[in-house]
Amino acid sequence: MTHDRKIAVIGLGYVGLPVAVAFARSGVAVIGFDISAARIGELRRGHDRTLEVEAGELALPGLNFTSAPDDLAAADFFIVTVPTPIDDARRPDLGAVLAATRTVAATLKPGDIVVYESTVYPGCTEEDCLPVLEAISGLKGGRDFTVGYSPERINPGDKTHRFEKITKVVSGQDAKTLDIVAAVYESVVTAGIHRAPSIRVAEAAKVIENTQRDLNIAFMNELSAIFHELGIDTQHVLAAAGTKWNFLPFSPGLVGGHCIGVDPYYLTFRAERAGYHPEIIQSGRRINDRVGQRVARECVRRTLKNGSAARAVTVLGLTFKENVPDLRNSKVADIVAELRAFGIEVQVHDPLADGAEALHEFNIPLTAREDLRPADAVILAVPHEPYRREGWALMDGLLKNGSGLVMDIRACLDEAATPAGIELWRL
Repeated sequence: MTHDRKIAVIGLGYVGLPVAVAFARSGVAVIGFDISAARIGELRRGHDRTLEVEAGELALPGLNFTSAPDDLAAADFFIVTVPTPIDDARRPDLGAVLAATRTVAATLKPGDIVVYESTVYPGCTEEDCLPVLEAISGLKGGRDFTVGYSPERINPGDKTHRFEKITKVVSGQDAKTLDIVAAVYESVVTAGIHRAPSIRVAEAAKVIENTQRDLNIAFMNELSAIFHELGIDTQHVLAAAGTKWNFLPFSPGLVGGHCIGVDPYYLTFRAERAGYHPEIIQSGRRINDRVGQRVARECVRRTLKNGSAARAVTVLGLTFKENVPDLRNSKVADIVAELRAFGIEVQVHDPLADGAEALHEFNIPLTAREDLRPADAVILAVPHEPYRREGWALMDGLLKNGSGLVMDIRACLDEAATPAGIELWRL
């Protein structure tokens, strides 16, 4: 399907940049806008710090990176892809999405369409964003311009499930808008389009996708706690149960990042505003938020049980998931904080994370590989590819005299090859 819309993508992070590149690859002109002049400068020089897009694609003809709001006037189809985190009270923080809305509103013209991809709660696009567009532009939504919603499904670091290869849910304020939004996305998404009957349905679909994963992982984390009390290896149990055709392949682990650990709070916030108190969702969040503390305390308990309290622990990996440099909402920081609370010296290494960002966000200095001192315990928190590649040789070299505790959070090390003198623990 073809279209004649002039596209602008607002926000060039993990979501927005792949979207902008996908449209540019199809041969249309795309304005890629970000408020960070530094980010724009990097992209113009062919560098993507998120590691999602190759340098060659950043130089595609028709792809114009800018931090000047006036440049948006050339577009008539705006795709908003800015972060929607939670605040310290775990309530939705709409600051970025409303700021992006004001930026678009200042250049809005009759006939324009604004589509939101940012994660929001059901009703946000029409109840929170639309009034801002109207107030600043002086135009009437549904008459002069329209809005739509198409939830992002970008999975950072995933080279298989790319933007074009994931079914795209689309919605629009009216039937005509829905047709246009569907046509625009269908021009680049090869996996197909799903037309949601309303914007609220599309918004709700987004938040439950990740809430479902959050609850399934919470179940695994609770099973892990139970089985450890019973002296049973959780991974052995999952391997056995996984032989049944309809057993879902989830595993215990740290749940951070900007989606799974955040989106459920958007749903619970809106549910409570409507007078309903969600119990299962909140319970799952509490379980997953305590995993980092549990890992740290287990580290202390096991080293004490072995005869001497850990004085130094090395933590490998700080980003929220493997093979990406994204530190947002990383739960590894919880492990570090809890170990520090016990008076343990913690050194953290991560080959992908930015040292200045780690220090700013978590007050955690990163230690260079060659500067890591032998430790009493090693926690393999994030299994980046370099760690997986070196495996037990790396663990052995980081422990004092090649012996001690290794905590393999994601169960990536070969259990059968555990060296003598090393105790292996995994969720």
